[in-house]
Amino acid sequence: MEKRLEQLPKLAEEAKKDSKKYFARLKKRTPKNLDYVMQELHDEEFAKTDCLDCGNCCKTTSPIFTDKDTERISKHLKMKVADFQKQYLERDEDDFMVLKTAPCTFFDESDNSCFIYNVRPKACAEYPHTNRRKFIGITDLTIENTAICPATYNIVEALKKRLPLESNVKKKRS
Repeated sequence: MEKRLEQLPKLAEEAKKDSKKYFARLKKRTPKNLDYVMQELHDEEFAKTDCLDCGNCCKTTSPIFTDKDTERISKHLKMKVADFQKQYLERDEDDFMVLKTAPCTFFDESDNSCFIYNVRPKACAEYPHTNRRKFIGITDLTIENTAICPATYNIVEALKKRLPLESNVKKKRS
């Protein structure tokens, strides 16, 4: 897994231009079954992927913390919301509450586990968002996630094969 994680940013960068073109075309002619296909690809990938083998998302990025997340986690930690926010969170350039540090404060690198797993932020629970309804609206986020999450990279590459677009098919034939 470590070697794969080292190679992932380069692989994602090499695929980025093609992925952007692919999703731009997909947005113009979004198949009605796209969410179903994405759910299927997500399920197939996560049937063979164990996030505990990786933990790269926890090591490198911060989820967005909603008000509900901070209330739930604060209660779990027996802290006041204001104290929790002051100790762990900050506002990012998009005005979202995110962690002050990476890796995640609640992440245990010895076994890639999460100290607050049962009350983790919604963004963590839904990551990498590849099975989300109305997937077409988060393709930019998905492209970003291909450099962080090996499963996301695999899902996007599988999608390109499962739903080839005209220009991609022509390119491969020539």
